[in-house]
Amino acid sequence: MSSNGAKVGLWIVIAILALMLFGSFLANVGLTAALVSGGGGSVAGFDQPQDQIPEFTEIWSYGYGDKKVVRIGLQGVIMRGRQERLLGSDPDMVEQILAEIRAATIDEEVEGIILEVDSPGGGVTPSDEIYAALEKFKRVDENRVILVFVRDLCASGGYYASMAGDYIMAEPTAIVGSVGVIMQTMNMKGLGDMIGLSSVTIASGENKDMLNPFEEVNPAHLNMLQTLVDSMQQRFAAIVMDSRGLEDDALLDGRVFSVGQALEENLIDGVGYWEDAVEKMCELLDVDELYLVRYGREMGFLDSLFASKTPHVPTLDLAVDPPRFMYLWKP
Repeated sequence: MSSNGAKVGLWIVIAILALMLFGSFLANVGLTAALVSGGGGSVAGFDQPQDQIPEFTEIWSYGYGDKKVVRIGLQGVIMRGRQERLLGSDPDMVEQILAEIRAATIDEEVEGIILEVDSPGGGVTPSDEIYAALEKFKRVDENRVILVFVRDLCASGGYYASMAGDYIMAEPTAIVGSVGVIMQTMNMKGLGDMIGLSSVTIASGENKDMLNPFEEVNPAHLNMLQTLVDSMQQRFAAIVMDSRGLEDDALLDGRVFSVGQALEENLIDGVGYWEDAVEKMCELLDVDELYLVRYGREMGFLDSLFASKTPHVPTLDLAVDPPRFMYLWKP
């Protein structure tokens, strides 16, 4: 056989093997999906409402004590929505946190939560939902305690949610604060005029087309939105002042603080690392040692496959992302 003929034969074999491998992959995924969606699968096997009474696997995290305390993480931008991947999607972080708080709330053995925060904040409503859920956790049993442990950043909506804490401890290099509301958008009228691009909008009222990026900014619209921002800021400031015992809102103007400054201004209660936070929680619950757990979920084969860090799916939505009211530190 000639050299060229051998090369052609090799490429044919490689192509056949590749097709067989791809076909096997599709068959396995299809079979697994069929098993999961069947009448006896895990989806149909729940014996209670999973959103109302979420079930987690308790993972023993730390300590040998009798008092059960749950570790719950609040990391990243606080926003609802799943991030789609090539296989499956990342979970909705807000729903995950709320489900963990709900599970801790209905567990009569849980006497405390350590909320581990590393967040610049995020959406106004999700931040408030987390705060409200933590407050409910304490209302169910007046002896329960929440300790907030700030890893690196506790700003804006992250700080808002932390106001449910009975004690806030931050690592020495953390940043705290940014009590405020922000709303940002872009106006491209000048660019549109330059390149001959304009918008065609059919609206039901003169205020429906508010902040159209291809129209001149209307001062009346800015005044309306500023009123909304101010009302949201008043709520934020009132919660901080009540939780931290502040006499006025002079420092609640969006600025951030070093840990030393935050401690001096009574925006936090202590400075330390993880072991210090655990020791403080023991003190708050009047015990020598804790039994710390964190929550996890059991995953089947398909869940594990989809949980793999495959690439995010690029969005094909070319529309301008609408502006939002945010409790977000966005320097």
